[in-house]
Amino acid sequence: MPSFLQIENVSKSYGTKVLFDRIGFNINEGDKVALIAPNGAGKTSLLRILAGKDSSDSGGKVLFLRDIRTSFLEQEYSFDPSKTIRQQILADAALPADDEQRWSYELRVEQLLTQFGFDSSDPRMDQLSGGQVKRVAIVSMLATDADFYVMDEPTNHLDLDGIELLEGFLKQSRRTLFMVTHDRYFLDRVCNTVMELDRGEIFVYRGDYLNYLERREDRIKQYNAETERVRNLFRRELEWIHATPCARSGKAKYRKQAFEVIKERAEDSYIRRTVDLGDVPAGETYLGNKVINCKNLSFSWEGRCYIRDFSYNFQRYERVGIVGGNASGKTTFLNLLTGNWKPEWGGEMEGFIDRGESLRIGYYRQEGISFEEGQTVLETVNDTHLLSRFLFPHEMLNSTVDRLSGGEKRRLYLLTVLMQRPNLLILDEPTNDLDIVTLEILEEYLKDEYKGSLIIVSHDRHFLDRLVDHLLVFTGDGCIKDFIGGYTEYRSFLRDREAEKRPVISSGGAAVVEKSPVRKKKRTWKEEREMEALEAEIEALTAEKAELEESLSSGTLAGDALLAASSRYGEISALLDTKETRWLELSLV
Repeated sequence: MPSFLQIENVSKSYGTKVLFDRIGFNINEGDKVALIAPNGAGKTSLLRILAGKDSSDSGGKVLFLRDIRTSFLEQEYSFDPSKTIRQQILADAALPADDEQRWSYELRVEQLLTQFGFDSSDPRMDQLSGGQVKRVAIVSMLATDADFYVMDEPTNHLDLDGIELLEGFLKQSRRTLFMVTHDRYFLDRVCNTVMELDRGEIFVYRGDYLNYLERREDRIKQYNAETERVRNLFRRELEWIHATPCARSGKAKYRKQAFEVIKERAEDSYIRRTVDLGDVPAGETYLGNKVINCKNLSFSWEGRCYIRDFSYNFQRYERVGIVGGNASGKTTFLNLLTGNWKPEWGGEMEGFIDRGESLRIGYYRQEGISFEEGQTVLETVNDTHLLSRFLFPHEMLNSTVDRLSGGEKRRLYLLTVLMQRPNLLILDEPTNDLDIVTLEILEEYLKDEYKGSLIIVSHDRHFLDRLVDHLLVFTGDGCIKDFIGGYTEYRSFLRDREAEKRPVISSGGAAVVEKSPVRKKKRTWKEEREMEALEAEIEALTAEKAELEESLSSGTLAGDALLAASSRYGEISALLDTKETRWLELSLV
């Protein structure tokens, strides 16, 4: 396979911080490479050097194979807000009006726009949501039909449907890929190689993410074993250095020089610094039975209904995932729940939202941290111990926040939210800009240590699968449906429904519509009453289950009372499973 990209002796530093020093690697035709590194390690800097938007400090070489077509997707898409979608994509291509390739290019653009959910309308770029802008950026990249795609966080700001569309396109494509990504499902399904930028060096692992973790651990163990051998040598050399001059050999000068090299290596054991959430408050603040109750909630803006007649009582300790397309109303819904929405923002709200008196909300927003110009890390969070555990070393504390990388800013913002000791934690796209290691630590903290209620809007399927019990699905027409289970289960359910509708091709070649249960267009009066009764029963059973959980974990029950509570807990769990399944069946009629 020919080498599409060859990197030699490339370096980048900012002040005294060395991101990478004289690194080199090759990417061959057909490689699909995911670049992994902690936030602030230089991933985006490396990609900007490849794109010709930054330069290496040490000169070096960045050589693309001659005549291959290369297309770059940056994290932040530069666009003209006054242009329409199609005008912007054509401007990106910079094709002359009478170019013979223009017609085929425009046809390809139209096909891709349709695939990525755009209709024939052509709104201006400033009318699009962040996720829609990202879709335009991806269409613009794919329309080039390049041989080699270089992408910086391609899934950031994309909704789940958009991620799956891009994933399917790249998985089937024979194009060569080099990308920075934190999406573990996306990585495993698209890439065949993991490249790690670690402590200024490049390490390459063929295979999936799990293989990378295993082989990386082997590499670290081998490095530390070598360090121990060097330390033994260092002890002997140290004895020689301390000996009297007459006891030294004639090669003393050379040996003294070698001693300094050995000393430096002996002190370099490999300790992976990771975010430590051990001292972060875990939601110990008391949370009463009432969390947030929504009754007949509706919200419209500029003639479009985003939420229609939604009623739901959020429960203590439940973990809810919120999914839906870009601009379907997810963030608006969170702003309504938290009381952040203000009438002057526009839009009309009906119904009511009742919040519990003991409720303490920690709200991690998409837009991230707000800080004064020139504000330092230490001024933002005045706790050096916690800052150290969140990978902000002493030398970084007086750095201004605006000098941090995108991921470092998000990490600092996350700390400010967790320090509020919330008993309801609301996370709106928390996975954007965080590196994979930080995400995994955050997952473990939320899964095993955080004790409050949790509401998550996320496009990270792995994150949702590990943390939520059920989903609120925004369908885009104001309707919000409740699905019991994680995201993978939800997609499997949708695929099964589509399979029921799909025609089957007979052996003679004629299409035969597969028989499937006939769905009624509207529930009967009896079914409506059954749903209402089920909702009341499920709410009561859920509340009783929460009380039993509290009693069983208190350690105060003994003897017959403990047996009775355990027995009742099992009965309630079985009843809830049956009633929730029936409710789901009725909700899909």
